[in-house]
Amino acid sequence: MAQTGKIVAMALVAFLAGSVAYFCVNYDRHDHETKVLTDDVRRHASGSFLLLSDGFTHYEMAGPVDGRTVVLVHGFSVPYFLWDQTFTPLVRAGFRVIRYDLYGRGLSDRPDVPYDADLYDRQLIDLLAALHVAQPVDMVGLSMGGPITVGFTARHPDKVRTLSLIDPAYLSGTRPPWPLRTGIVGEYLMCVELIPRIADGQKEDFVHPERYPDYFLRYREQMRYKGFRRALLSTLRDYLSIDDREDFRKVGQTHKPVELFWGKADQDVPFEVSKDVLREIPQAEFHPIEDAAHVPQYEHPEIVNPALVDFLHKN
Repeated sequence: MAQTGKIVAMALVAFLAGSVAYFCVNYDRHDHETKVLTDDVRRHASGSFLLLSDGFTHYEMAGPVDGRTVVLVHGFSVPYFLWDQTFTPLVRAGFRVIRYDLYGRGLSDRPDVPYDADLYDRQLIDLLAALHVAQPVDMVGLSMGGPITVGFTARHPDKVRTLSLIDPAYLSGTRPPWPLRTGIVGEYLMCVELIPRIADGQKEDFVHPERYPDYFLRYREQMRYKGFRRALLSTLRDYLSIDDREDFRKVGQTHKPVELFWGKADQDVPFEVSKDVLREIPQAEFHPIEDAAHVPQYEHPEIVNPALVDFLHKN
């Protein structure tokens, strides 16, 4: 039995070594990151850019200068167009609204640093300071933007007035599979297996993906810029493997106003996870959304937007 186990282990090592060798020899054929984010790209792009401590951040801000500031934070890989159905309605409701691309996504820079909790917190602190936002803000976070905004609120409670969460990731310290944690092997799998399927995989975030063909085309644009794949892999290794339950608990203990939306057909962060979030933040106003998956604000803005605006006005 021991001899059999040794043979299997040797075969696995040989397979991985052969796969990595193939990857190294054929890297250019698999690598679709052919463009670099330059000043010329930024000059011709929509939105605005600010040079922060870790690089340029792509953002959009609109609304009355004296309006309350609402900050929209997207998730793991879909950049700020995720908020297309939310941004303008909030502006029309009288709020000063900011949406931005996390580092590594959209048209924000892809710094060669660990994509961890400190980076995402620092980007938000830097952005608010650069935009001269001094008053407490209303945070809205979706998916991975959930723990980012929860962590920001736990770290800087004086900077946050209210918190709205949409299908938030609830991280319990589960590490990614060992191949993704392993140097070169993880890079190989991201390049050859995971990234080529990631755009089409966004369809699982919808109950009716056929209604939004442009969404997936726009998603692919960011994939052409060097550093996208590295940023996502580092996020898997250095951020999504953390245990953030204490941050959720701290937010619950602050008794800040919190609103929670959840698509009942979510396959990414299952609806049952809402029970864990509500246990940690019992004061949250809960809105289960029918006929919606992971992005209910995109599929049913006619439900989410009025509830969000009402929540902000009464708090």
